[in-house]
This record gives sequence, C-alpha cells and structure tokens, in this order.
Amino acid sequence: MEHKTIRFGIIGTNAITHRFLSGAKEVKEFELTAVYSRSLDKAKEFSEKYGVKNTFTNLEEMAKSDLIDAVYIASPNALHSSQAILFLNHKKNVLSEKAFASNGKEAKEMIEAAKNNGVLLMEAMKTTILPNFKVIKENLHKIGKVRRYFGSYCQYSSRYDKYKEGIVLNAFNPELSNGALMDIGVYCIYPMVALFGKPKEVKANALMLDSGVDGEGSALFKYEDMDGVVMYSKICDSYLPSEIQGESGSIIIEKINSFNSIKIKYKNGKEEDISLQQHDEDMCYELQEFIDLIKEEKTESEINTFDTSLSVMEIMDEVRRQIGLVFPADK
Repeated sequence: MEHKTIRFGIIGTNAITHRFLSGAKEVKEFELTAVYSRSLDKAKEFSEKYGVKNTFTNLEEMAKSDLIDAVYIASPNALHSSQAILFLNHKKNVLSEKAFASNGKEAKEMIEAAKNNGVLLMEAMKTTILPNFKVIKENLHKIGKVRRYFGSYCQYSSRYDKYKEGIVLNAFNPELSNGALMDIGVYCIYPMVALFGKPKEVKANALMLDSGVDGEGSALFKYEDMDGVVMYSKICDSYLPSEIQGESGSIIIEKINSFNSIKIKYKNGKEEDISLQQHDEDMCYELQEFIDLIKEEKTESEINTFDTSLSVMEIMDEVRRQIGLVFPADK
C-alpha cells in the first residue's frame, strides 16, 4: 500500500496533545495540517512549534474545511461528544480521547453519527492497542480459570496542590466532566471490559471533593465466575501493580497506563517475563491503528470497539450514580 498521508486537525493544545504528536513522529502516514484553539495566540504558538500553516479558532470552519481528513480531539471530556459529532457530520474521521464522552447517552449519539456518516470513530484508549496488551490476551490461558481482575492506578495530580490552595483547575471541575473516575479510573475499567466484557453488577465508593468531583474511589464488579476490583486516585500515589489472578497463576502488570512490564507468576513459584519491548512514545500504536483503519476504509476498530466504549461509559455512569457524581452534561 502506498504511503498516502492522512491529514489531521488537532483540538486542544495541552500536555496530552504534545505526547500524541511525539508518538505521531513514529507514524509515516501522519500529517498535521490544522490546529484549533479557542485562543488565537495559543493556536499560533502551537502551530509555530509544529510547523503547521493552518490555525482555527472556529470549530465549524475547521470541520467544513478540506484541509483535513481526520481530527484528534483532546479537549476536556465535556466537549468530546459535541465536537466529535460536528466533525463526523462533516465526514471527518474522529479519534477522541478518553473518557470517550461525559456519559452513555453522549457516547451513543457519537456512535450513531459515525454510522450515519460512514466515517471512522475510535476512542483513543492507547493501552488496549499496545503490543503488551495483545501479549496478555495471547497468554491468558496459561493462568488457568481467571478468578479476579485487579486494576490500580493512583497518581497524585500535579493540579491538586493548586486545588488545596483554593484554585480549581480543569482536572477537578465537574463542568468539564472531570475527576478521578473519568481521568484515571477509566484506565482500570477499560482493559477489564476489553478482556472480560461487561460485569453484571457494580458496587462503588468514592471520596468526593468540595468542587463536586471525586478525588479517589474504588469499585467492585461482579461477573459470572470471577470478580473485578479497581482502585484509582488523583489525590495520592500507589505503587501496587495490577493483576489478573487465575487458578494456575497470576499475570502481573507493572503499570496499567503503559503495560510496560508483564510477568506471569505460576502457582509452583516459577516466573515468566512475557513483556515485549514497546516504543517509549507509546501513543504511536493507537494512531497507527486509527490510520490503518482509515486506509482500509473501516468505520470501527476491532480492538477499541463501539461496544467496549459504550459499555465503559455505562459502567462509569453507574459508578457515578452510586457515588453521587453528577455532571451538568447529565441534566
């Protein structure tokens, strides 16, 4: 197949966008042709850094323009749905950061718009597309009957100190559909659903902050013959690995947000390192998957499926219902 480049527009000029573009350097078919920011100064500063000619401060104009084939959405969670639908309705392929939307209702509307327009929509959940996630799937049989999935991701937010001083930044703002579950917990829940499907029951707890979002939380998930346990936080760190426990051994995942190191510890005490070497700029994998799908004229990923994205959103809706976390987007 010839290397026809896919021309991308980018929404959002934050840290994750810079990481995404570092990963994009590894993807031959990627070409950045347009940048959107509400602030013209920010858009210009960003586009100068990456040598991009076209800047937009009007989303409608960017969606209509014939300068792009696809858009990467890295705006706050509350904006994902409306922005994705705008671009899908203009026949642009959409790669939307996680959390996919504010809630299940919005996720359904996004999927509907993608199907109606016959264009690609994919959630930018990088971990399930990493080589080491595939390794887990291929080696799952080695640990016998799976009885528990344990996912832990607790990371003290760089913005929490400001929060304690009384300054509420985006990360702790319910207006933007943020908080620990949406920003961090999703990393624990998504791989569980990708591996084991949707649980039958959910029981959730959380510590709510005065700003109206959760600072940290945990949830228990009931399956037919196993259970799931997740812990997540933006107000403290944890150094525990995540784990898939089977009757013959356990798969130990060093960091659930990067899947860098994967080991199997067998019941007899033997250990097997099954990790593959992954690229440091690991967002290149999700981008490559997305571009491959565009080139194959597919409208859905077989890895990050609509079903998985929707199930994860619906699970998070239920967690939020139990902990009393309500977003303006829910009303």
